[in-house]
Order: sequence, then C-alpha cells, then structure tokens
Amino acid sequence: MQKIRYTLLLLLTLTVLTAQAKVDTLAIQSPSMQKTLKAGVVTPKSYGKKKNGPYPVLYLLHGYSGNFSNWLKVTKPQDLLQTMADKYDLIIVTPEGSYSSWYFDSPVDKASQYETYITKELVQEVDATYKTIPAKGGRFISGLSMGGHGALYLAARHPELYLAAGSMSGSVNIAGIERQNLKPSLEAVLGPKEDNTERFRQNSVVHMVPQLKASGVQFIIDCGVDDFLIEDNRELHRRMVYEQVPHDYIERPGAHSWAYWSNALEYHLLFFQKAQAAAATALSSQAQ
Repeated sequence: MQKIRYTLLLLLTLTVLTAQAKVDTLAIQSPSMQKTLKAGVVTPKSYGKKKNGPYPVLYLLHGYSGNFSNWLKVTKPQDLLQTMADKYDLIIVTPEGSYSSWYFDSPVDKASQYETYITKELVQEVDATYKTIPAKGGRFISGLSMGGHGALYLAARHPELYLAAGSMSGSVNIAGIERQNLKPSLEAVLGPKEDNTERFRQNSVVHMVPQLKASGVQFIIDCGVDDFLIEDNRELHRRMVYEQVPHDYIERPGAHSWAYWSNALEYHLLFFQKAQAAAATALSSQAQ
C-alpha cells in the first residue's frame, strides 16, 4: 500500500511539473480579405481554472517570408512562448501576416489588408473567444524584422488599442530598403517605389515619430549590433530622443537571427509588465 501511495504521489508530482501553457490554432475569417487566416494562441497553465482571468494579451508578429507558426516552432528553446506565457501569466497570439504583407492595408492589392485584419478582425475574435482584458490597458504588440515595423506602425496608427509596443530588429525605414529580395515585396503592396516615393516615406516608422509621440503608447526598441538594420534603428532612436518620445532602446551583441529574437522576447515582456503595473497604479490613484 505504501508503495502504491508513493507511486501515485510521484505521478501527481510529475503531472504538476510538466503542466504547461496550452497552444491553440485559431481559424479566423477575414471579411476585409475574404479568406480564412490562422493564428497561434498560447494560454498559460493557470487559464484552465474558471476563477482566473481576465488576461492581458501580447500580439507577436512574425517577419518577412514567415508565417503565424514561426514564433511557435523556430524559437530557441522551441517552447519559449509556452514558458513565457506561464511566467508572465498572459495570453500570446501569433497572427498570420503573410509572406510579405508588411502589415499594411495595401492600396494596390485588395487581398492584402493586414492592418485591418490585425487591428480589428483578429482583436475582436480573440476577445470574443478567450478571457482577455478587452481594453488598451491589457493589450501589447511586438514583432521581429517586418513584424517589428508592423508593431510600431500599427501602434502609432491605432493607439487606442495598445498600451505598449515593441520592435526587435525592426525594418523601420522601408523607404530606404533597396535589398533585391525586399524591395519587390514592398512594391507589391505599396506600388512602384519610383511613382510612390511619398507613400513609402509616410509608411516608414522612422518618418512617423510625430505619430509615435502623439500616440501615448510606450515603446521598446532593440536591435543587435551585428544586424544589417542596426543603423536604421539607431536613426529611429535618435529621432525619438530629439522629439522627446519616451522609449527604451537597447543594443546587444547579435545579428538578424532567431537566437537574438528568442533572447529579446523576455526583455519586451518585462517592459510590458512594468507598463501595465504603472498604468494600474495611475488608474488607482485617479480613483482615490
């Protein structure tokens, strides 16, 4: 009998130790693009208890040539998002951003309306399906490379949605991109660059600093010193300092790689946690 009790206790202990965040794949109908898109949704292990929640949500955007599953499969370690969801007790959503949407509402391709999809259709679906905090105070957005640009761009244009936003190795100056593999993808959603130079400039985060300042969103920006995008990120930082836009800016050893982004994620989560705590304190003070 004692041996049986010991075995049951051991099994219970192993169950507790291995319990981890749950990963769902959500299929979302996009009216703006007339197609169904997938999103990964990571809920923390505490989510299963009815009394828990609501939870803050991080929308985590993938990069150029990627898809919604990248953050779930390519990080180092691979279960990084599950670990972070448990540690910070939040929901993490990894949306589909297409191979090269750049998270714009394209004026030339009606099948590429990813600004509307991310900020309206996806948010509504997630809030309706999960126990979220359905307000600015419980919503964050971040991303890598193309997704870093997307996170800052969407936060600047929709400040009512996000308390804080982050960029990891962000492509923050699309007007300056001349790389052979990237320029055609931008022209596919914005039109030929030679005929639309102002459109490219207006949609580059580095030229949107006044909008970033007016948004009231809190920003964290980081980039590896060996990244080919480091100078664009430094220029954005300089402009934000000049315009007195509050933000955290970080440079660390590293290149444009999953090793760098996997390490960067927790810095962003710490920043978002701090922003949420400060917002809650400010709200409590106003109520007194």
